[in-house]
Amino acid sequence: MSYTIHELHEKLINKEISSVELTKQFIAHRDKVEADVHAFLSTTDEEALKQAAAVDAKIAAGEEISMLAGIPGAIKDNICVKGQKCTAASKMLEDWVSPYNATVIERLMAEDYVSIGKTNMDEFAMGSSTENSFFGPSKNPWNVDYVPGGSSGGSAAAVAAGEAVWTLGSDTGGSIRQPASFCGLVGLKPTYGLVSRYGLIAFASSLDQIGPITKDVTDAAIVLNSIAGHDERDSTSIPQEKVDYCDALVDDVKGMKIGIPKEFFGEGIKAETRSAIDKAIEFYKKAGAEIIPVSIPHVKSGVSIYYIIAPAEASSNLARYDGVSYGFRADGDNIVDMYINTRNQGFGMEVKRRIMLGNYVLSAGYYDAYYKKALKVRRLLKEAFDKAYEQCDVLLAPSASGTAFKFGAFTDPLALYMEDICTVPVNLAGLPSISIPVGFHDGLPLGMQIIGPTLGEKKILRAAYAFEQNHPEFTKTAPKGEM
Repeated sequence: MSYTIHELHEKLINKEISSVELTKQFIAHRDKVEADVHAFLSTTDEEALKQAAAVDAKIAAGEEISMLAGIPGAIKDNICVKGQKCTAASKMLEDWVSPYNATVIERLMAEDYVSIGKTNMDEFAMGSSTENSFFGPSKNPWNVDYVPGGSSGGSAAAVAAGEAVWTLGSDTGGSIRQPASFCGLVGLKPTYGLVSRYGLIAFASSLDQIGPITKDVTDAAIVLNSIAGHDERDSTSIPQEKVDYCDALVDDVKGMKIGIPKEFFGEGIKAETRSAIDKAIEFYKKAGAEIIPVSIPHVKSGVSIYYIIAPAEASSNLARYDGVSYGFRADGDNIVDMYINTRNQGFGMEVKRRIMLGNYVLSAGYYDAYYKKALKVRRLLKEAFDKAYEQCDVLLAPSASGTAFKFGAFTDPLALYMEDICTVPVNLAGLPSISIPVGFHDGLPLGMQIIGPTLGEKKILRAAYAFEQNHPEFTKTAPKGEM
């Protein structure tokens, strides 16, 4: 059986399988492999089967169903679903139940979506390996000795392990694209403001974006169709007409101008990654695309800028977790002690590290030297990207330096931060980017990202689709995903 949204949709409408049967299949497989993978933090099987039965009833009545209807998916556990726990993989929110739906959930409900649970992640989306989850790490379905990436590691692991057909993740500095790369999947980070952040537990508000993780490019376009659009409840949401992203799925890049930014291929990018992308460039040349070398000088400062701006915003956003209104509360002799004990016990080490860093760069005497300067360089970075897009339609770059790394490979947090060098510049500029499989090394997937200009989702989908259609050997199922 095929396990993509578009192929399963055809089977549903042709009555080759029912949504209930399909959902039961995925629940059974999840229960079989979950002990090894740990992709989920909570499950919603009963609700999923009810929704699946409702979809089957629509099909039986001859009603038209959406592309996403009745297809089992899962939601990253920092996206609010009414009546369900939303922990952000933190002790601070271990028992918190959301009283409302995120906008993306409302839109998925309108599509008759089926979700079998909430997926694991790095605590408050701070991390690149899912090792920072309070509930323990997720494992890479290709090899459980390796990380699945982060912070949306559970979302990627769930799809790669065949526990869900699609998932939602969030991407603040690469948290959709890097796990997709490590797990041999497609991960799409939309333009900042294209998808509403209402109901997403905030990490860094000027960087966060929700997006899909799927088996192929077509599925990514289908999910994006469902969740994109203006939302008046999100002040940063972009007003625009409804777009059908599936229109971009054509196997044709003739005349397309593809930029190769040299700064993305510098020190730290492994030889196997460079080799795989070189082969991709040759494919695009033969397919009639024009390859254009470009330079984006400020990319080199991307990690430094990100780890000033993101912690600064995090320190403000996470100030609300004080033990008073909701969430975890520790005992104390007085309210000040309670507040201190709550934050000390409720947050993990990486979250505390970033809060402290954020408070430091925002403090008197350092605001101008660090935060204000970082904002100025961020503007220069965006302008450099815009200048590159005067010469080309999309940019080609690695999604990560190489394949997934082993658990415990990084003991120095700064060394792990440098692993984000390929992804954080894209978030800082607010641009859309899609990571797609580009090869394998030592049995583990390699990823390549295609970066577009603002609202250039159709351009990156077109370039990604053309490559995927001509390289079916890269769309493989992980060992844990075999049903």
